[in-house]
Amino acid sequence: MSERKNIRALPLEELELVLIELGEKKFRAKQIMEWIWKKGATTFEEMSNLSVSLRTQLTDRYDFFHLTVDEKQISKDKTVKNAFRLHDGNIIEGVLIPSEERSTACISSQVGCSLTCKFCATGRLQRIRNLEPEEIFDQVKILNRQSIEMLGRPLTNIVMMGMGEPLLNYNNVIKGISYITSPDKMGMSPQRITLSTAGIAKMIKKLGDDKVKFNLALSLHAANDQKRSQIMPINEQNNLEALGEALGYFQEKTGNTITFEYIVFKDFNDGLEDASELASFAKKFISKINIIEYNPIDEGEFKQTTPEKLRAFAAFLESKKVIVNIRRSRGKDIDAACGQLANKNTQGLQFRKLKETT
Repeated sequence: MSERKNIRALPLEELELVLIELGEKKFRAKQIMEWIWKKGATTFEEMSNLSVSLRTQLTDRYDFFHLTVDEKQISKDKTVKNAFRLHDGNIIEGVLIPSEERSTACISSQVGCSLTCKFCATGRLQRIRNLEPEEIFDQVKILNRQSIEMLGRPLTNIVMMGMGEPLLNYNNVIKGISYITSPDKMGMSPQRITLSTAGIAKMIKKLGDDKVKFNLALSLHAANDQKRSQIMPINEQNNLEALGEALGYFQEKTGNTITFEYIVFKDFNDGLEDASELASFAKKFISKINIIEYNPIDEGEFKQTTPEKLRAFAAFLESKKVIVNIRRSRGKDIDAACGQLANKNTQGLQFRKLKETT
């Protein structure tokens, strides 16, 4: 028997042909899809309206390749960090972030990352592979279940701000989001989903061409090229001029507001001149700015700015009529805050050791 294939990667029409080949009526395909996507089945044995013979034949041919929770940590502020084990043994991380009004899932798009941003723990890892659409969906499914069990409510928001660069896994990410938003799967509104990118100009334009309905956030962190290249090497190929052109194109095509994420580092990008550059860049678009506290990582070269400088920075932006939110980090005690994923978990250490030897 050849290696079993992923049943969840089959489109409905292909599954219908498989069932006809097995001597079954094609309507069984819709039943199987409902078990997989609506009821969350992870074995054919659960599919009680299928014959024993059909369940056996499908088990011989197909697997589900579903995620499992390898480790779960709960922060003092009720943030939950999950180490998800993939079918091939790799580990990714996803976080459930509760607040008074929201329940947010922060999910990953790749195993590891290739961008080497200086302030991010995941940036120290190597990229092992892209996540499949089903693996993106599974993170949301598990975090939604945790939200219902722990908070008594389903997810309200999804942010693709975990491990990896989503736009370097474009097709799988778009398909994964379609699974999350499809009425016959999870049915979540795309307006509740935000994709965060370090900034790949040509792929931002492609988002515009595809007229996506979800929100876009750009990890900016400096509004001049010299500083941004220093902390984000991707800026050397995607400078602010190129990104500005791409963002303008995206906004023209979609009409969506753009969010700029800006981590404030002590004595690096926290001055009023930096705030002035940020305001000038942001005002070219219909946008808002999320100022994010820096969360230290092991052996990191940056430090958190002072509360006084943070307040002055935000006040300057507000004086320039820019919409500003200060995001207080959650889950710091379990390394679940922004930039900390894979900071201390076992698989992260393994990735780091692997990278050091290559």
